[in-house]
Amino acid sequence: MTDYEFIQTGVSESKIKEYSLLLSSVFDKSPKYTTEFLQWQYVLNPNGHVVGFDAYANGVLAAHYVTIPVVYVIDGVTTKGLLSLNTATHPQHQGKGLFTQLATRTYELGKTLGYKFVIGVANQNSTHGFLKKLGFYLISPLDVKIGMGNIAVSTNSNYKIKALWNTESIGWRLKCPGANYFYNNGNVYSETDKPIIFSKITELPKTITVPQLKNKALLPFKLWIGVAKEVKQKGFFLNLPDKLKPSPLNLIFKDLSDALPVLKKEDVYFELIDFDAY
Repeated sequence: MTDYEFIQTGVSESKIKEYSLLLSSVFDKSPKYTTEFLQWQYVLNPNGHVVGFDAYANGVLAAHYVTIPVVYVIDGVTTKGLLSLNTATHPQHQGKGLFTQLATRTYELGKTLGYKFVIGVANQNSTHGFLKKLGFYLISPLDVKIGMGNIAVSTNSNYKIKALWNTESIGWRLKCPGANYFYNNGNVYSETDKPIIFSKITELPKTITVPQLKNKALLPFKLWIGVAKEVKQKGFFLNLPDKLKPSPLNLIFKDLSDALPVLKKEDVYFELIDFDAY
């Protein structure tokens, strides 16, 4: 039986290279896990460095899991939390419960550091583990709309929870290496892997400008993914059926403080800027 050593995730250049190699080898169809991307995600986030754990076998990285700090307004109170993100286990070490051990240590550390919750978007394969083994609950699958025209999402509704963004954090978010963002009528969009489909990331508040973004006038088809009470559509949009989604996008939540309200779908404002799909 292999003995594993569990070590808190680091952010040195050598650690970033290790993580890049593991993530790129496990997710061989994804080119995004470059050292530049991980440096941006793990180190440059203005809300703080990643919180996570690694498992080593005989000095070699066997598994890796991280969350990144986020700030939300929950019931009117500015609250620090964590967004569950990258996880990878080398094929030689899979099936040994390493992810559960890494996640449990991560959440214990996060609580010690003063973080009050963990939020994440889980796919079909991982949702069961988060819910049954790690104490998360399912808020709702994310809605997916695609079509032609415009989608406007009202932020004026009385949400119990909503991410808090400012000029610094939005500026960081929209510098994601490998992504291509631009303006269109006050909204931020991203290219997708389909040349004619563009995903709506967020509507920028009038008080925030991001100079590096360019305007793009022609967007044949638009994609919106998220949870919100009031989604207003002008034009023609379809709710994408579950059978056409590559994987269910399940919004999950874990209360680290044992003091937060239990959230339902109608309580939540969550959109693409709030996680790492684009």
